[in-house]
Amino acid sequence: MRRKTVLDLQKMKAGNQKIAMVTAYDATMARLVDAAGVDMVLVGDSLGMVMQGQQDTLAVTLDEMIYHGRCVSRGLQQAHLTVDMSFMSYQLSPQQALESAGRLVKEAGAQSVKLEGGERSAPAIEAIVTAGIPVVGHVGLTPQSVHAMGGWKVQGRSEPEARQLLADAQAVQQAGAFCIVLEMVPAELATELSQALHIPTIGIGAGAGCDGQVLVCNDLLGLDESFQPRFVKRFAHLEGVVKQAVRAYVEEVRQGTFPAEEHSFHRASPSAKVQRLY
Repeated sequence: MRRKTVLDLQKMKAGNQKIAMVTAYDATMARLVDAAGVDMVLVGDSLGMVMQGQQDTLAVTLDEMIYHGRCVSRGLQQAHLTVDMSFMSYQLSPQQALESAGRLVKEAGAQSVKLEGGERSAPAIEAIVTAGIPVVGHVGLTPQSVHAMGGWKVQGRSEPEARQLLADAQAVQQAGAFCIVLEMVPAELATELSQALHIPTIGIGAGAGCDGQVLVCNDLLGLDESFQPRFVKRFAHLEGVVKQAVRAYVEEVRQGTFPAEEHSFHRASPSAKVQRLY
């Protein structure tokens, strides 16, 4: 079994086959979503909020992206792995962008890297692609620019904003990206962009007209019921399941019913074989 490649994903768009992407951060979750048949796994800098409990993605470092990318890579057999480039790991210059992307490939096992921005990021994308590293673009709501955008807002609602988004998406494609994420964009505009571009579009809060969709694993599994953005559908409600399981564990520990005999080890008698410790 091999991982999906850039060419596989581009063929999916050409064949009108939708692409399913999931954001994951560790080997266990990567193994599970991979076995379930996702096409792409993104190690997102959203780990700052989901894994670290921060308010945004800005404090996440490149070293942290490499660590989580390496963990996820170990859990995958068939899904394509792309890893986010963290804030200020690519904005200074195309050379800095290339060096950061190279680390994600060499140290994290990424097959491609993802970075935010349209026209402004085109030189960085071109430098990375020229070096032979595939790039996923990202336009619309770009979380690393949350302060400049005035918060987590839908982008492209006005005609000038829509024209700029189209220009940004085309610049990303022209620079050589093989795929692009459209985040929190009106569905009609996302459909228009998907039809105008020859590279696959992956939507999040961008309607059904995109070539694929992405959700964070914790969100689609319902591991945080307090987080309820409009674009998330919960395909399970595991927060309650986890709490119930842990409550049962706590109760059995306090009652002394766990561990039971079948969970315990004993000294071997002189004539008995030594028991394995695991």
